[in-house]
Amino acid sequence: MIKFKRLFNLCLVGTALICLLSACGSASQKAAAISPAGAQSDRQNSGEEPVVIENMGEKLVFTEPPQRAVTLNQHATEVMLALGLENSMVGTAYLDDQILPEYKEQYDKIPVLSEQYPSQEVFFAANPDFAYAGWKSAFTEKTLGSRAELAGQGVQTYVQESSNKPGPTMDDVYQDILNIGRIFRVEERAQALVDDMKQKVGQIQESIGTVSEPVKVFVYDSGDDTAFTAANTYLTSLINMAGGKNIFDDIEKGWATVSWEEVVNRNPDVIVIVDYGDTSVEQKKALLLSNAALADVAAIKNKRFVVMPLSAAAEGIRAPMALRTLANGFYPDKAADMK
Repeated sequence: MIKFKRLFNLCLVGTALICLLSACGSASQKAAAISPAGAQSDRQNSGEEPVVIENMGEKLVFTEPPQRAVTLNQHATEVMLALGLENSMVGTAYLDDQILPEYKEQYDKIPVLSEQYPSQEVFFAANPDFAYAGWKSAFTEKTLGSRAELAGQGVQTYVQESSNKPGPTMDDVYQDILNIGRIFRVEERAQALVDDMKQKVGQIQESIGTVSEPVKVFVYDSGDDTAFTAANTYLTSLINMAGGKNIFDDIEKGWATVSWEEVVNRNPDVIVIVDYGDTSVEQKKALLLSNAALADVAAIKNKRFVVMPLSAAAEGIRAPMALRTLANGFYPDKAADMK
């Protein structure tokens, strides 16, 4: 009888202990599943800290790399592809022209959601957790909604800061690339890409050499009765780096409308034509050459035009290509050194 009681008591204790351990395990699993703080703590304990990014005045926190990214605008898409992140992309949108040939194979595997910005319905159908836009116009009430609204629906956002600030420089472009590298935990790839861009840019500038008198440059985007031109923009920074001077760099806005009379007064040596949209480069050249008011402008008399694809004029990985195009147009006698 005594032995039976002892055995019975031991069974009760064992059963209670098993129940207690089971309850603790269940509670622990449940907490890990529903508690972001718990998940973050697990990651921190494993040595992986959250990535914190300041972007366009907003603080972004990434506890893990995005898995289902959508890129909006070509230069954002090409940054992602250059970093080898195509497997983390579930959609792209808004090409200005052809994707770079070296990334076409990867690009062709990613769904194109829209020729321009997709509708909210199409965007959310891709089930994204991250959206990366070249221009802040992607996140408005008329497009995908505000960044705050998207965050409320589980979609983190990043805007190419160098594309949305006055007078951006190459350093601003590099910082955007490094930020994307940090967000996706591919910092070494991002640094290698930036280093390669810096090397190419440096080689081009070395080929140009010291410029005592920069060529005067007029950027023609569009317009008939007046001209829409680049003023305090990234393209102006590239022009400066290529040994030129934008004749409208004194205007504080990024892009501005100017009169043909003022173009004549400033008498550019070279005209950079931005190539995009339904009006072809040849049509733009014909308009400029047939404008009687411009007949005595040096660039018109000498037919000195440089064609710049819009994709190369945007703040992205095409910077060395854009710089080489400008430098070859400004200083054709040095073109052989800049290939």
